[in-house]
Amino acid sequence: MPSLENLRKQAKLILRWHRDRYYPVAAQIRTLSRYQHMTDSQVLAAGFKLSDAQELVARQSGFESWQALKAGIPTMTHPETKTSTRPVLTAAEPQLFVTDIKASCDFFTDKLGFTIVFVYGEPPLYAQVKRDGACLDFRHVDAPLIDPVLRDRESLLSAALTVDTAEEIKQLYLDYQAAGVTFAQPLQHEPWGSKDFIVKDPDGNLVLFAGPAK
Repeated sequence: MPSLENLRKQAKLILRWHRDRYYPVAAQIRTLSRYQHMTDSQVLAAGFKLSDAQELVARQSGFESWQALKAGIPTMTHPETKTSTRPVLTAAEPQLFVTDIKASCDFFTDKLGFTIVFVYGEPPLYAQVKRDGACLDFRHVDAPLIDPVLRDRESLLSAALTVDTAEEIKQLYLDYQAAGVTFAQPLQHEPWGSKDFIVKDPDGNLVLFAGPAK
């Protein structure tokens, strides 16, 4: 359990992010019931005080309120007495470089079944989309960073996403085929025991979708 002082600093950081209109923090704030029906822009335009940030930190730590958190900290195991555990990576967010954030969001939502998590900047310069447990980040650039000829010749992937079963990867391919998606590689069996296909996004980024062959 972090110290109370560290939790205070965390609350102040969240408050500063809200004041700076840092879009990713809106998703955190929306976990508070009074903000849950607001869009990112509405959350960042709404009133948000230090006490709200402290409540958010408390709930993220498993307490109903900041007061409950302060009362509960002394009863918890002191950090020095805890057994060290190996850090566990719980997610990965590949970053795709794109020239048009809106066009990329439209492609991944309309064609590939993702939903928009947030779009940041005016005009947009960063965004995130998600489908189930997979997240992809979009970063605006004015021109491609990788030579398109080299990328296509060497099949240089920007991201790889997986499903659990052979049936799912086949169904996903059929869904994308019906949606008119452009494939850089059709569904095929690989020598190493997987079945996969590659989608090319509007900027030419290659995204691999894979699952077991059987």
